[in-house]
Amino acid sequence: MRERNARSEALLRATPGFERLRGELLERLNDSRRIPHIARRGDWFYNLWQDEAHPRGLWRRCTLESYREDRPDWHTVLDLDALGAAEGRSWVFDGADALAPAYRRCLLALSDGGADAHELREFDLLECRFIPPEEGGFFVPEAKTEAEWLDEDTLLIGTELDEDSLTDSGYPRQIRRWRRGTPLAAAPVIFEGEAEDVAVSASVDRTPGHERVMLHRALDFYNDEHHLLQPDGQLRRLDLPSSVELGLHRQWMLLSPREDWTVGGHTHPAGSLLLIELEAFLAGDRALQPLFTPDAARSLADYSLTRDHLLLHVSEHVASRLEEWDLAATPPRRRDVAAPFPGLLSVQPLHDPELAEDALAEDYLLHYEDFLTPDSVSLARGGSDERIPLKAQPPQFDASGLAVRQHFAVSADGTRVPYFLVGPAAPDHAAPGPTLLYGYGGFEVALQPWYLGGMGQAWLARGGRLVVANIRGGGEYGPAWHQAAQGRERQRSFDDFIAVAEQLLARGLCRPDQLGLMGGSNGGLLVAACALQRPELFGAVVCQVPLLDMRRYHQLLAGASWMAEYGDPDDPEDWAVLRRYSPYHQLRPGRALPSMLLTTSTRDDRVHPGHARKFVARMEALGHAPLYVEALEGGHGGAADNLQRADLQALEYSYLARRLGLALEPH
Repeated sequence: MRERNARSEALLRATPGFERLRGELLERLNDSRRIPHIARRGDWFYNLWQDEAHPRGLWRRCTLESYREDRPDWHTVLDLDALGAAEGRSWVFDGADALAPAYRRCLLALSDGGADAHELREFDLLECRFIPPEEGGFFVPEAKTEAEWLDEDTLLIGTELDEDSLTDSGYPRQIRRWRRGTPLAAAPVIFEGEAEDVAVSASVDRTPGHERVMLHRALDFYNDEHHLLQPDGQLRRLDLPSSVELGLHRQWMLLSPREDWTVGGHTHPAGSLLLIELEAFLAGDRALQPLFTPDAARSLADYSLTRDHLLLHVSEHVASRLEEWDLAATPPRRRDVAAPFPGLLSVQPLHDPELAEDALAEDYLLHYEDFLTPDSVSLARGGSDERIPLKAQPPQFDASGLAVRQHFAVSADGTRVPYFLVGPAAPDHAAPGPTLLYGYGGFEVALQPWYLGGMGQAWLARGGRLVVANIRGGGEYGPAWHQAAQGRERQRSFDDFIAVAEQLLARGLCRPDQLGLMGGSNGGLLVAACALQRPELFGAVVCQVPLLDMRRYHQLLAGASWMAEYGDPDDPEDWAVLRRYSPYHQLRPGRALPSMLLTTSTRDDRVHPGHARKFVARMEALGHAPLYVEALEGGHGGAADNLQRADLQALEYSYLARRLGLALEPH
């Protein structure tokens, strides 16, 4: 690996303009003017801030009043760089869970090198210090641990203890009730799944008047069982199809079926959102109120909740709109929220449901961005369209002369597939030029517009075009769009991506030697499969933290959890389909292939780096010369801090510039 790194990096770092680009990317990532994103815990708002002086970050906090100022008065809670130096570990912040309403006791997750597995330590948010086990503090060694506070002295926890404690996917199989000061191994098991499940988990709701504990069993990536823990310790399974997603808020159940669901004499289509009171449902009532029904253009991307309002994040041809329901009204009332369009809207409620009285119960932060518009955040309130601007990200690249257009390609089966083209304002009159095609197409993940930031700086501002393909397998049009390319229908994702590429070439926007592909994780599988199926279409491929060996993926790390997405390689009929597109198995002697750069991470404990390593070894054995970069840390994200991110991005865009004919140096 080190030999391949040295060889590839020496070539790419010699690209004219590499150091300049790397410096620009690092400056952007460390820019003191970027928006500090916050999370509420009681009266404080917390932020993890990384910059040149603090590569791993300062975990800090301020009040909301101070946050509204140009220069908030931040108070440092934990210095990750100082902690790593003192302990000789490469710590990466991996989240925190503080116990309401006091918000003094906190479970802090620390990942060594950015892996999904982490240490779990108890932290005192008042004294800003760790509580060691010898003082009674909770501590769990590195594992893929899930934990919830039950009370000040009790956790509901799933972690690695013995061969029965984990599923085949490497996630918790058991939930234990762990009392402070007692051995974790002696904590009683209160809930257990099967080895072939993805995971089990617990959720604790301390909303006054609506206290409850739920235990969940993920049967696969898209099917779940939900159990209500009753006062006598018995479990009551909710009478729901496993494909119905569940949300609980105060007295309400929010239900979203992933398949058409006939209940109570009505059929509710997949992707709808339904409302009923929990107590009525438990008593046998099935009169569900539809809050959202999808159509050919609109799907439900997500939803958010204040105390009394439900905000629906609606995707309309892959751009965001907001709808609002007043749940305090009888019956609940709907209205459209006036918000920027088209682009990406995201809502961050500030309500703390565990406070009996909360001055921020109806407040939320509204973020907006699109491909060419930097992120901005405003303070909004349920029931109103009035907003107070709080922060705005300065532009990170020169977008003058650029425009965004949405087009549709026709896939092999006649399906219209949307894609965004970001480039010159008059693309049809511009000469063919370097074009980067980006996609994902899996796990019902939608690629909605986001501010391009580093991609804009490294690629668009230097004259390149970007195309974002919204192919099947993603969630752009709800569950049906995803399911159309799930399992044995996976080829449709590749057909869609290839159809977009063919249209770009047919329109004269680029030549094959100017068309590059980029995708990560499932997107790495996508770009590798398409490059092998239609190598004549592409000049370069950036394949990031990829999934490539579809015969063995379910035996590596978290791979078993993805069989609902791809299929079971041990099933002969599934394997017959998987083999036809598995990139590792589709490498053949005597085939001309486009140039490829593969990137991965030694500390990726989600998609094993063996996928990329084996693929590169096989390519080399067949006489190809792929480039390969394996980061020593960074996990599935590929980088642990801004310096590593800037370096990796500079390597990737230097590769694309060399292969597709883009000059990194200014003219």
